[in-house]
Amino acid sequence: MRIIFTAILLTLAGFSAHAQKGTDLTPTALKMVLVNGGHFQMGSVDGLKNEQPVHAVGLKNFYIAKYEVTQTLWARVMGNRPSHFKGCDSCPVEEVSPEEIQMFLTMLNQLTGKKYRLPTEAEWEYAALGGDKSKGYKYSGSDSLGEVAWFEDNSEKKSHPVGQKKPNELGLYDMSGNVWELCADWFNANYYKKSSSSNPLNNEKAAHRVVRGGSWRSPKERCYSKARNRNISDHHKQNGGFRLALDE
Repeated sequence: MRIIFTAILLTLAGFSAHAQKGTDLTPTALKMVLVNGGHFQMGSVDGLKNEQPVHAVGLKNFYIAKYEVTQTLWARVMGNRPSHFKGCDSCPVEEVSPEEIQMFLTMLNQLTGKKYRLPTEAEWEYAALGGDKSKGYKYSGSDSLGEVAWFEDNSEKKSHPVGQKKPNELGLYDMSGNVWELCADWFNANYYKKSSSSNPLNNEKAAHRVVRGGSWRSPKERCYSKARNRNISDHHKQNGGFRLALDE
């Protein structure tokens, strides 16, 4: 265990040395949107069993990234380019594991002095629905998926640069489609039956983390804002990414 821990520290040190050499963490790449806290009905009446029951949730204010983390931002922080889809710097990073994402967050926070993190599942859903500006759309920003998302029918079997589709009510892009987005919660199909009503976060360790939003290869029903899924390493490698969150 000590050998593994030492190896991780040495890896982080190597990434830090690389990143500090001319790292350009531009305001655009780290653009965050303030989401005013509030109450909403989380879950779906007619969705999958793991999206039930519908329950009231209250959230405090938080920030969430306007865009998914791009290949360029990942490379500037981590010093490598792991994504399957090459030659698209502004496409979302993919082919990254939850452990690698946590390493990225550690590095980013060292470089910026901030405390970036993954959004909780509840924060993600509230933001995707438009927060306190929600118009009740099925997908994030529209009832017509093609207006806001790259998905099975229009993606040409690949991811696309972030921010090309319409944003949702909060000005967030690609909350539906493009890549599945990792959340802070561990996945439990029955979690909604025991979830806290105030700022919930499932810390009970399980086999998988929660991912949200659907991807470039997802059908319509997996891209709606209330759809839940779990990260499966051999299934979400080329269509799984993440976006940043930050406490107010």
